Amino acid sequence: MPEISAAMEDYLKAIHRIAEATGGAATTQVLADRLRVSTASVTGMMKKLDALHLVEHQPYHGVVLTGRGEAVALEVLRHHRLLELYLVEHLGVPWDEVHAEADRLEHHISEGLEDRIAAKLGQPSHDPHGDPIPARDGSIVDIPAMPLAACAVGASARITRISDRSPGLLQYLAERGLRPGAEVTVADLDDLAGVMTVELDAKRHTLSLGVSAQIMVEA
Repeated sequence: MPEISAAMEDYLKAIHRIAEATGGAATTQVLADRLRVSTASVTGMMKKLDALHLVEHQPYHGVVLTGRGEAVALEVLRHHRLLELYLVEHLGVPWDEVHAEADRLEHHISEGLEDRIAAKLGQPSHDPHGDPIPARDGSIVDIPAMPLAACAVGASARITRISDRSPGLLQYLAERGLRPGAEVTVADLDDLAGVMTVELDAKRHTLSLGVSAQIMVEA
């Protein structure tokens, strides 16, 4: 079986994340947007992944991972999220910078180093942003959650997960103490203006509904 390249792993991880978010197949255009490549590049890579039996094409819908493709994607995610947590907890790297660093390192650590990092961290279940870390067997312990934007005025909720795709957003939220584990109360909601006000430790913060949609909470 030909070796799976780092670029292939990036595609498999992206397909997994898209399926995780949408519950469906990953289309060529969505993959191109997510990975910031041309649709022609995506089409070429899908042919390679299909030849390796890592993806299956669903006519008019896109691609889904095969069992083998899913196993590879989960292993890469495990590396990525363990690295993020290690960088934050033991090297003091800000949480808005670790995503890019982990992207560069995730393809190059051995299984032995992965085990050592996991042991050093106490076999963690979630990364700094609240994303679940796949176990060695591919199982995932996730927390049922809903977007903060869907909460009603007066509702109290605990932040469980925040999108790590925007360093600027992570920095903005960290400055306000809005991290996984924080307990917030929805103080006001203005659908017309598209903003929500939340209270944390007696301080109020106004967020756009677009931002609050990227904050997952447990009510």
